[in-house]
Amino acid sequence: MTITLTAGIDEAGRGPLAGPVVAAAVILPDGHGISGLDDSKKLTAKRRAMLEQEILEKTIYSIALCDESEIDSINILQATMTAMTRAADGLSQKPDHILVDGNRLPEWDHEAEAVVGGDAIHACISAASILAKEYRDRMMIAAAAKYPEYGWERNKGYGTAEHMAALRKHGPTPLHRKSFAPVAQFSLL
Repeated sequence: MTITLTAGIDEAGRGPLAGPVVAAAVILPDGHGISGLDDSKKLTAKRRAMLEQEILEKTIYSIALCDESEIDSINILQATMTAMTRAADGLSQKPDHILVDGNRLPEWDHEAEAVVGGDAIHACISAASILAKEYRDRMMIAAAAKYPEYGWERNKGYGTAEHMAALRKHGPTPLHRKSFAPVAQFSLL
């Protein structure tokens, strides 16, 4: 009898104006015992942090990213697909099948399917969603210490009123995505 290993993949950070896009791939072993997995956006920060620790301890996982310069070079969609590919290829065990949150798959050789809303349907994608979000959030909180004007510890690089006001006043940082229209307009000033 063949045991099928299924990995879930999700990303965090497609929409922000600053920072990387992060993807995670997770294989949940049978009987993993992690309860409460759900779309990371539906969980409180405290619950996500608790689940992240369990996921890191009990699963096979890989986390990968594309930074802002890669995003500017190849566009956010291709950067997202690249980060997902890196996450899949970084798993210590090769999955037989991959479930990817969303409506597109990277161009790769993996047996896979795209699942719209998969982070709320499949536990392995939920786990990947949590790892990607927590990893990226920590990166943006750390970056906020260097660039405190932008409020990244609160907005994680999204184009909030606070972030936009800081862009108008201080201009873009090296972590801003220069190819994104709201940043590009301030890069010309």
